[in-house]
Amino acid sequence: MGLLMPDVRGASQHEDVLMFNQLMRHKELPAIAAPLRIRQARPADAAAVERLAALDSSQIPVGELLLAEVGEELWAAYSMDSGDHVADPLRPSANAVLLLAERGAQLRRPQRRRSHGRPRLRFA
Repeated sequence: MGLLMPDVRGASQHEDVLMFNQLMRHKELPAIAAPLRIRQARPADAAAVERLAALDSSQIPVGELLLAEVGEELWAAYSMDSGDHVADPLRPSANAVLLLAERGAQLRRPQRRRSHGRPRLRFA
């Protein structure tokens, strides 16, 4: 009488495909690549940011927010005040968060004057 050894092989490839299909059923990736748009949040965005924070199981970032949208969907929000962020965990949103942080740093950077006393040419 032999002992039965537990199956330690892990999930089969078929089970992985089923799990992937279940995840994608809720959020379909766009067939055509849409551009990423970065913009400042407006009061009308409050509900969308709240939903995004709930998806991310995080608190809503406070302060002035930058948003990353792909198509008509909000993928990430970034606080320029604290650096806190929320992102859609079902989307490949990590790069969007990095871009938001970079743009936030650019907007916080003080404007440097390079005129050295010379008048600057300005376009209207």
